[in-house]
Amino acid sequence: MKHNMDHIQTTHTGSLPRPDYVLSDLLNREEGKLVDDSVFDEHVKQAIDEVVGQQKKIGLDIVNDGEASKPSYVVYVKYRLTGFEGEEAAAPDRTWANDFPEYFQRHTNRGRSITQPACNGPIEWKDKEGVRHDIANLRAATEAQGIDPSNVFMTAPSPGVVTTYHANHHYSSHEEYLFAVADAMKYEYDAIGESGFTLQVDCPDLTSASNRELHIEAINHALRDVPPERMRLHTCWGNYEGPHRHDVALKDIIQLLFTSRPAALSLEGANPRHEHEWKVFEDVTLPDDKVIVPGMIDSTTNYIEHPELVAQRIVRYANVVGRENVIAGTDCGLATNIAEVPMVDARIAWAKLQSLTEGARLASEELW
Repeated sequence: MKHNMDHIQTTHTGSLPRPDYVLSDLLNREEGKLVDDSVFDEHVKQAIDEVVGQQKKIGLDIVNDGEASKPSYVVYVKYRLTGFEGEEAAAPDRTWANDFPEYFQRHTNRGRSITQPACNGPIEWKDKEGVRHDIANLRAATEAQGIDPSNVFMTAPSPGVVTTYHANHHYSSHEEYLFAVADAMKYEYDAIGESGFTLQVDCPDLTSASNRELHIEAINHALRDVPPERMRLHTCWGNYEGPHRHDVALKDIIQLLFTSRPAALSLEGANPRHEHEWKVFEDVTLPDDKVIVPGMIDSTTNYIEHPELVAQRIVRYANVVGRENVIAGTDCGLATNIAEVPMVDARIAWAKLQSLTEGARLASEELW
């Protein structure tokens, strides 16, 4: 991660709208339907070429592959690791489902199926080429656009979110399961770190798990060989449009987040439940070796933020942590789970990102 020198850099969190042809392949694979590997590979490569080109066109500084090859940011690991052949796991608990059951019922069971099998055996690698293939596709697409590798990132789930989405039916304890996943995922983290790209570790478990300290320990254990400046950590409160009344406050976990190895922290900053938390940094000193990537765009609404609003949000953060330490991002992914009816229309998602880059330009003119 590079500090801002003469302008506010822009990026996003990971998932971007997938073209229909690759979305269809991914859904069919999830439902056990035959998809020709060579066709799928060609579709993924084409989708990554398109999504990288679109990111460059709208002016994003730090780009990725849009997670085009993955059915979701986390459950794709079932294709790469052994041990995930167990009975379907329940969805992560959402406390607000008890508060607002009618809304919860309408919110769930949308779209086609995506499976979250439980862990029923030892976690080991069965497809080490998967991440290498993703790296090669992204490298080819970014080189074709003349994008420097230092301005490219790739995502991977934290050990804690893997264990959250895949119930443990094999290991004797949560800690044993957590560190088995950490030891396995280290291969993928290292591969991305060695590629020259920035590794983003997705950690929504850090806002919900009761044993956050243990989860941070597992993250740092797995990331021990990747340079901090080549990593960013993303955490959020679940990328869904809902009450969020029970979300833990950022002020209660920020010091713990500072203990993670990645040099950049990606945080929600645009949605109505967490936009006010920029004020946390009035009372908390950002460590010298950290930068923040607060969300300036809400990833759950089809409102297109006005560029002037984006600029105002950026300037707020810049005024409390320094203009060099704020990279403008999004609250979360804009197409997190292929099985859900998209919360944000694909064309609107790109328009929101365009507003992000325009707002960053306005903020840069004010701050420099």
